[in-house]
Amino acid sequence: MFSLKMPLLAALAVSVATIASPTPSRANDADFALRNKTGYQIDEVYVSARSSKNWGNDIMGSGALGDGEKVNIVFPHGSGACNFDLKVKYHDDGSTAEWSDVNLCQYETITLFWDRKNEVTRAVGE
Repeated sequence: MFSLKMPLLAALAVSVATIASPTPSRANDADFALRNKTGYQIDEVYVSARSSKNWGNDIMGSGALGDGEKVNIVFPHGSGACNFDLKVKYHDDGSTAEWSDVNLCQYETITLFWDRKNEVTRAVGE
């Protein structure tokens, strides 16, 4: 599990990924499913090489990920690359959430949760 604070009206919220209880590797396949359980629509998803200064293009293109929906994220990740930075942008207020140095080969699905009481977005890898 890794977590991130994300105030609804903030323009940016950043956290470094801390991963607990990883699952076995999926043979260096960094593609994953992203499940949205935040209560908000996600308009943009970015995956970049770890510590890259450039996020590149929105992987979802013109699509959006509504609350309760899941999308398969397939992206060019080179041979054997597993560690990436992730970023999502929310529709409601344009705020973003970021996670750094996530080993995507360890997870098939990443689920995002919003905890209103503690104003924290959690990303849980399964």
